[in-house]
Amino acid sequence: MSYRIKIPSKGDPLDEAHLLSGVDRFLHVLEEQRRAVLAGLGVLLVAAAVVAGVMWYDHQSTLKARELDQEATLHYLNRPADDPKKGHEQLAQAITLYKQVVDQYPRSPVAPLALFRLGNAQVLANEVDAGIETYKRFMLLYSSNTSLLGLVQQRLAYAYLVKGDRDQAVKAFAGILEIPGALNKDHVLFELAKLEESQSRPEGALAHYQDLMKNYPNSPFTSEAAVRVKVLEVKKSPENPATDAAPAPAVRAPAPQTEAPAKSSGKSAAPSSKKNP
Repeated sequence: MSYRIKIPSKGDPLDEAHLLSGVDRFLHVLEEQRRAVLAGLGVLLVAAAVVAGVMWYDHQSTLKARELDQEATLHYLNRPADDPKKGHEQLAQAITLYKQVVDQYPRSPVAPLALFRLGNAQVLANEVDAGIETYKRFMLLYSSNTSLLGLVQQRLAYAYLVKGDRDQAVKAFAGILEIPGALNKDHVLFELAKLEESQSRPEGALAHYQDLMKNYPNSPFTSEAAVRVKVLEVKKSPENPATDAAPAPAVRAPAPQTEAPAKSSGKSAAPSSKKNP
């Protein structure tokens, strides 16, 4: 029995494009798109140069802003207590330098703290209205900085108190309680309670003190709040002692009346002794 050897049939030869390797094909595409590739590389180089330039500028700006902030802080902290004139001059220099930081380098990392210190320096220099505007500017520009925002708003409340505007001060204090992440809420509750006491509103003061004791048991203001609560409760409970204390003078009032008849009886006794002889 004979066997046939199968010989594979010859296909058509592949065209030239299919014979190219992957690298050759890539080089061929680059050759065809050479202008577009060169233009894209040029754009990338320009973008990288711009980014590097911005980063270098920001770095230089940060260094300059820190230098100004440090110099301003030295003037602010080293004011002589025994020389008011020199102290005022140093405070004015600190204000000038802080203004340079916040005006010339608002995007630097030290700008928020410099703006806060600027407001503090302005209030100390009796520029209360300017300090209030500075605090408001901080709240507008750096509202995302919640930890510092609470302190700024507390200083704003104190500035309103300096002006005698209690309503705005209370509003500023109360706003801090709505700031998530604020670190001074315990202090704010204590200040609100004291304001309520100063306005002869013990109920409001008790509410704030009790809120402080409940939510911030480890606060340094809690112990004093507990003392104030006891004092206010004693003042509140005198509704009964007050009514008891009110009649106290009436109880003592009859004492002179009991002495008066004794004197009159003495006077009547004297004439009778004269009549007997």
